Amino acid sequence: MHKQMFVNLAVKDVKRSIKFFESLGYSFNPQFTNDQGASLILGENLFAMLLDEKFFATFTPKQLIDAKTHVETLIALPVDSREAVVALIVKAKAAGATTPTEPKDHGFMYQHAYTDLDGHVWEVFYMDMSQFPGASA
Repeated sequence: MHKQMFVNLAVKDVKRSIKFFESLGYSFNPQFTNDQGASLILGENLFAMLLDEKFFATFTPKQLIDAKTHVETLIALPVDSREAVVALIVKAKAAGATTPTEPKDHGFMYQHAYTDLDGHVWEVFYMDMSQFPGASA
């Protein structure tokens, strides 16, 4: 159906957000990055637009929330291994993120989450469907 996905997130300081996500190993599309917003590349055709709160507000008549005290969304991103989950959480914490929950091991899925500098929750997970209950070997 869809060939791309863009998640729009309000941020207080675009430059600070860029620095945070670059420290996690992400990059930005300079074609869609300026003082009002930054196009965070999450994967092939997957992007998060980190938009200055005032600019973000021009796209909606609704009141913006404070993501540090209210949940707007949980952004879930798969990685290639349990070790990759742990590594990304370690990088995020070193860059100033917090972890709102303890890691969860569901057998077939291992997940952990971090909260970025603006309060958005990023769930990082590894899933091995061969370990899913009832999966045939």
